[in-house]
Parts: sequence; C-alpha cells; structure tokens
Amino acid sequence: MAGSASSGSKTVLALAIGDPAGIGPELAAKLAADAAVRGAAELIIVGDRRVFDRACGIAGVSPDLPTARDDQAAPAATYFVDLGHLDPDSIKVGVASREGGAFALANYRTCLKLAASGRAGAVCFTPFNKAANRMAHPPYDDEISYTEGVLGIDVEASEFNILEGLWNARVTSHVPLSAVAALIKRDAVLRRIRLTDTMLRGSGIAKPRIAVAGLNPHAGDGGNFGHEDEAEILPAVRDAIAEGIEADGPFPPDTVFLRAKRGDFDAVLTMYHDQGQIAMKLLGFDHGVTLLAGFPFPICTPAHGSAYDIAGKGIANLGASRAALLLAARMAG
Repeated sequence: MAGSASSGSKTVLALAIGDPAGIGPELAAKLAADAAVRGAAELIIVGDRRVFDRACGIAGVSPDLPTARDDQAAPAATYFVDLGHLDPDSIKVGVASREGGAFALANYRTCLKLAASGRAGAVCFTPFNKAANRMAHPPYDDEISYTEGVLGIDVEASEFNILEGLWNARVTSHVPLSAVAALIKRDAVLRRIRLTDTMLRGSGIAKPRIAVAGLNPHAGDGGNFGHEDEAEILPAVRDAIAEGIEADGPFPPDTVFLRAKRGDFDAVLTMYHDQGQIAMKLLGFDHGVTLLAGFPFPICTPAHGSAYDIAGKGIANLGASRAALLLAARMAG
C-alpha cells in the first residue's frame, strides 16, 4: 500500500481497533472524528469496516473515512484499512472470545507492519483484552513480547505510563511478585534509567528529572528491610548520575509519588508493575497513557482496559485515547 510516515507536516499514525467486545471500536470511531487528533496526525485505522461502522453509530459520529483493502493504494491521507475479518454479529458485547482476540491481534500486526515499512510513523491501539488475546494466540504474554515477535527483533523495551506530564517507568513488569527481588540488579536498573531518560528527551523534556523508587519498605531502611536498595539500586543511580543523567534515589516507594505529583520529578522509576500502576491510576485513571518504549517507533495506547461493563453504551471516555495518539504524534513528529 502506498504511503509514508508523514503527510505534509502531519505524522501518520496506524491505529489498530482493539478488542471488539469492549469499548475499543467506539473509541476508534470517536478518535477518527476528533478535531484535536485529526489536527495533529493523519490516521490509518485498521480493522473490519462493519465493526467500525457499527461503532460509529454507537458513538454518534460520522467521520469522513474512505476505505481500502490492505493490498490497495491509500485513497486519502486518512483512511480505513478493511481486513474484512470479523462479522460484528458473531461477537457478544462484554465477553472475551478467541474471535475477538484474533481480530485485535490481526489489526495490531498490520499496524506494526505499516510502521516497520515506513508507511506510518507510530502505532496506537484501543484497548486489548489479554484473556481474549491468549485464546487466539496461546503464547501471548504481553504486547512487548508479541511486538518483538512480529517485528523479529529483541530489544530493551519497557512499558511507560504517562499522566499529564508525569511518567512512570518500571524495572520489571509482567512477572510474579515472588520473582521481582531476584530481578532487581544494578545493570537492569541502570538500563531502565537510561531508557527513561531517552524517552523523556524524545517527548520534548530537555533535562528529565528521574526519581528512582526503592524496592523494600522505607527503601530498605539501611538494610533492616532488605539489601537490594543499597546493594543494587543505589549503585545504579550513582552510575546514571556519572553519565550525566539527573537521577536520584532510591526513595521510599510510599512517598515518592507525592513528591512527583508536586512537581519535583518528571518521572518515577519503580521496581515492579503495581508499585507504580496503583499510584498512577489513582492520580487519573481516565487520562493515563501507556507507551511501549524501545522499539524503532512509538507505540501508544490508553492505560485503561477494554471496559466490558460499559461497552456498547456510547459513554466511553475519550481522554486517555486522545492523549495516547497526541503523544505518539509528538514523539514521531
């Protein structure tokens, strides 16, 4: 399909419709009609046109969006790629299914290939449902490993959560809590500090201020509550400072976000998934963005899930999805 990663002054974003049993289709419909998004980027929306058109009716929008098959030339700067792979009548709203997971992953895979070929500058997707994705693709662990498989690369990738200028990075992610302590090593922490610094600079922050959380209560309390903070995390912070990165810590995990919220830091690097996720979602569940960092192009999605409980009602909040696309456009531009 003809095209490029930019159209005039606008970045081209490839947008995959996520789980069809959730709010993903109606969010995609609203994004296609959103003035802020259309002003910042051209969109290639990927899915099944029947699913999308039904979602437009639910969302009460009528975006001007010509259609092409995935092997056809682009009919306009912003358009819909119709894979023709899901009858919406075959999906029960609010129920995870193999068909729904296959639909979402096919859309995402197509978007990744569009970006890998240079036809899009970034990839975005409306919420997936991990259970449905595993039904369709049993080896599925998370978006990072799936993306590596599609692109055929092995990179230092990580999830970031962003909320109104505050970033949260993490050293470990989708691993059991019982395995976390053994993974907190000096080199691993340092690599994540470096990646955090790089990503924030890429988003337009010239000199990022990075707070590093401890692993244990009170950041170990001088060794009384564990030794990882002093033995692994502190040396990594010092290494980063020696490289010119503005990092500090380790800070007690239960207070570091209070300091970040008041503006002392641009990012908090946490040691495991929920250590940061709980804080960020309490700060603003409806507006958080997840960035998959470390790939050759930005990959962004809203931080919330597929919201089966409100799917099909037309009331899904667009805030996080809009923020995800605007961040992707800014980073890819």
